[in-house]
Amino acid sequence: MLTSGSGFVTKDEVLTLQDQMSDDPEFDPSFSQVADFSHLTDTDVGLADVHVFAKRDAFSIHSRRAIIVTGDVAFGFAKVFELCRQLCGASGIRVFRNPEEAFNWILSSEAASASRQNESTAGSSPTA
Repeated sequence: MLTSGSGFVTKDEVLTLQDQMSDDPEFDPSFSQVADFSHLTDTDVGLADVHVFAKRDAFSIHSRRAIIVTGDVAFGFAKVFELCRQLCGASGIRVFRNPEEAFNWILSSEAASASRQNESTAGSSPTA
């Protein structure tokens, strides 16, 4: 799935997108995603909003997701989102500044096998 945000992106737009995905019967939470924010110029999103986005995320913790950003603030916010999702059990999110690297990673067999490995170990308890 390819999503993008350009120009001035508002927190309400992000929340609306999340609601639309959650409500769409054709949306599969296991989809992979490339989220391209490389043309973002400004936002009213704050750090607390990033935490909210991560908690109400429509994607599975097993989904592979590449976030593309260019600016330093956007990079920081994307890394906070990645960390928040990791705290929820997600391990397949990466932040990139280069779109080609993001697409190469999302389509790579290494990333796919890591995602399958995470799915097969999810819910298993460690043995003593």
